[in-house]
Amino acid sequence: MDFSFTKKEEKFRIELRTWLEANLPEGWLEGKRDLPEDLDEYSRVLRAWQNKLYEGGWAAIAWPKEYGGRNASLMEEIIYHQEMVRVKAPPLINYIGIHMVGPTLIDIGTDEQKERYLKKILTGEEIWCQGYSEPGAGSDLTGLKTRAVKDGDRWLINGQKIWTSFGHVADKCFLLTRTSTHPEKKHRGITVFMMDMHQPGVETFPIVQMDGHKDFNEVYMTDAVATDADIVGQVDSGWHVLIALMLHERTGIGAELFTLEKQFNDTVELAQQYKVNGKPLIENPLVRQKLANFYARVRGSLLNYYKNLTTTIKNGQPGAETSIDKLVVTELNQALSAFAVEIQGHQGVLFDKDAAADPKWQHLFLASFGQTIGGGTSEVQRNTIGERVLGLPKDMGR
Repeated sequence: MDFSFTKKEEKFRIELRTWLEANLPEGWLEGKRDLPEDLDEYSRVLRAWQNKLYEGGWAAIAWPKEYGGRNASLMEEIIYHQEMVRVKAPPLINYIGIHMVGPTLIDIGTDEQKERYLKKILTGEEIWCQGYSEPGAGSDLTGLKTRAVKDGDRWLINGQKIWTSFGHVADKCFLLTRTSTHPEKKHRGITVFMMDMHQPGVETFPIVQMDGHKDFNEVYMTDAVATDADIVGQVDSGWHVLIALMLHERTGIGAELFTLEKQFNDTVELAQQYKVNGKPLIENPLVRQKLANFYARVRGSLLNYYKNLTTTIKNGQPGAETSIDKLVVTELNQALSAFAVEIQGHQGVLFDKDAAADPKWQHLFLASFGQTIGGGTSEVQRNTIGERVLGLPKDMGR
């Protein structure tokens, strides 16, 4: 495999790098990267950043040009992720809209839906969340109980969603509902709605995580209203819409792998700077041995990603192998952040301003548990790998 970039691709890198240096928030490249804690101000700052990306033509480079993208190649997407990770760019507040909802609407949405939603997704004017998981259903999306019932020229939606990322700042929700029941084939009878989050009957309650952040939410719907124009695809055929969206969901895994690589380098820097008994941790042979092991694992996961990327380029779309990338990157991230906390000794249990080192490590470690759940749990990924990559028999417990 040849992992080098062409002259055209390197020109693309330089163009993006130059733009970032000129447009990142003031002081960002010098390390002033603290975002506001106030939710309204946090949302305002990140919406403004996304709008700046849109104005520069960098909000959704893989989208077709007619919808505001650059029609970028897969390799240009890789370069984009590399450069964003390199400068630790501000997070994309409309990640779900950019990487999942928008591409799905481009694929299967009506002309009216594309006209209504796509530009506002790019500008950050409308933030999106996904209404998938429900209490008691876990990762089984066919077990959803939220119902949408036809009432004249509208639909009334009742139910509850949980672990809804960005729900506390979202304007719209890509919502899975049950519109009919098929006991033998539960994937039938599901309909996807684009629901207004600001209407009466929709209540959002942030879930306080163990790191103190509130990134996930519970969403309750009591006679929330949607119309036929809000349906994606066809009534009772939402499973096909979901499959279309999930093909796009894995496109961001490259960014996570490059972030993991950056995290490893930061861990090495921590070991070089953090001292125990007056000596840098990097001088401890056990620490060096662990770092060497992590280097091999991080590098191996990145090379495996490139291998799967090659397959994607040849086939035109990602395959089940992306579950390997997802499983490896989330579990390795958890192990690496745990190691960074561990080598700080008893001071590693201190938090925020009391932490002896940069408290980001404690936050990364605590947040890592959610990453092995979101987007499909590690257990689900192992089943996918076993059945669709290795050809093993189906899990009879499901």
